[in-house]
Amino acid sequence: MRDFAHLAALQASRATAGQPLRYQTRNLPKRADELCAGGSLYWVIGGIVQARQTILGVESATRDDGTPCAVILLAPVPVRVAGFAKKAFQGWRYLEPAEAPPDLAASSAESTEMPEDMRRALIGLGLL
Repeated sequence: MRDFAHLAALQASRATAGQPLRYQTRNLPKRADELCAGGSLYWVIGGIVQARQTILGVESATRDDGTPCAVILLAPVPVRVAGFAKKAFQGWRYLEPAEAPPDLAASSAESTEMPEDMRRALIGLGLL
């Protein structure tokens, strides 16, 4: 992903094409019930947590090569969050609710008007 706009456009095109919004992972989450009860998958883009998508379900599946996997079903629209710098991680597994960034709509209005590259730079410096 390049930025939030790229993620949103990609997810919108998949939804329009009738493809389910899903994220494939190797193992079934041990806390799948918790994830499906209001949990979100957090997207790290360019080293910054920038978006989340509500998790609708978790299913066992099989990859095209026959190996087992898990599929995390996602709500159709990603939500921009007040980002913070973070190395890539399995957002559905390790981000506790107390650590989760608030949705950007609930944050200051000036953050939504800022150019994306400036916002990313300020977050990387820990200033936003």
